[in-house]
Amino acid sequence: MNAHRVWAEIDLDAVTNNLAVIRRRAGPPTRIMFVVKADAYGHGAVALAHHALRCGIAALGVGSSAEALELRASGVRAPILVLGTIIDDEMDECLRNDVQMALHSSDRRAKLQELARALGMRAKLHLNIDTGMGRLGVLPHRALELLRELRASPHLELAGVMTHVSSADGANSASTHEQQRLFEGVLRGAREERLLQGWIHMANSAALFTDLRPRYDTVRPGISAYGVMPCHMPGSDLLRPAMSLRSQIVFLKDIPAGYAVGYGSTWRAPRATRIATLPVGYNDGVPWRLGNKGEVLVRGRRAPIVGRVSMDYTTIDVGHVPGAQVGDVVTLVGRDGPENISAEEVAEQAGTIAYEVTCHVGKRVKRVYVGGVDVELAPAPPGALPRTTSTRSDELHEAH
Repeated sequence: MNAHRVWAEIDLDAVTNNLAVIRRRAGPPTRIMFVVKADAYGHGAVALAHHALRCGIAALGVGSSAEALELRASGVRAPILVLGTIIDDEMDECLRNDVQMALHSSDRRAKLQELARALGMRAKLHLNIDTGMGRLGVLPHRALELLRELRASPHLELAGVMTHVSSADGANSASTHEQQRLFEGVLRGAREERLLQGWIHMANSAALFTDLRPRYDTVRPGISAYGVMPCHMPGSDLLRPAMSLRSQIVFLKDIPAGYAVGYGSTWRAPRATRIATLPVGYNDGVPWRLGNKGEVLVRGRRAPIVGRVSMDYTTIDVGHVPGAQVGDVVTLVGRDGPENISAEEVAEQAGTIAYEVTCHVGKRVKRVYVGGVDVELAPAPPGALPRTTSTRSDELHEAH
């Protein structure tokens, strides 16, 4: 019997493999800042952060102060950067917990300087330069002025300079090269005035796998570390998906031809068949748009989703699956025997992106971690905090 109504099986060995692939692409001595925002894209940030640190990554990137503080509370001592922004009331806790912050404006610099002075601390900041994303960050023509202000602020420390690639095609897009041209212009001016210090980072997963150069001293992989990358990206075939989403059959019903299933009676049986009910719905991460067109795996065979996906339940047609019974495992994302349903396939059927598929796996879905027991440490790159274990796996050894 399966202990959970629905569970996400997270393969830590797949993450180990993916980080090794990333390290080879980045090349020594490039640091890896592993992005674990949005609960590690639905995989579970605390578990994934600790595992990645055992694999030798240098730092963690998060989307909010709450995510950073959750990692600190779990015992993570490595550098953590809030890649986005924070609100004023969050600054105090970030400073007290040694959380690094992205800096976007002169006004925020002034507030952080005053708070850090009052606390008798130094805030570690990464200047975010807006080279084309258009959301956060200082515009390139204002960047040197802000760097000068930082240098004159005794309670602030420039820990890095960053920008955010806007194109999902990475270096295959002309806009990415234009962004890098603007970024390089700021870096050049900063070097001339001796304003530059800390880590320099631009490359996300797409930029890394399309071989954006120069790569600088730090890369920020996110989705690639979880094994979810478009198949046209060079090297994506070396990645292994870390997440499988599974449920189980809780009820079977034989219905006659013409019988309606689900809200709105949007599906009627074209023939007498057997319907299986699964205790998983759009609150758990099954896209609502998969109604009447998605598929799942039962006993190694594909079975169609019939009727609308509801909040708590999904119904499938198993009339063609011999021996299907209550308690059978049903795979919504992942492999079962010869068949596989990828997050990318689900996303295409639902008219969305694979990131959303994994990120929307709900809180009531149990994360079950497999593998990772024998992971051993790679040596910490320059700038990373020391850790307590000292051995490492063969694959990570080769990656260095």
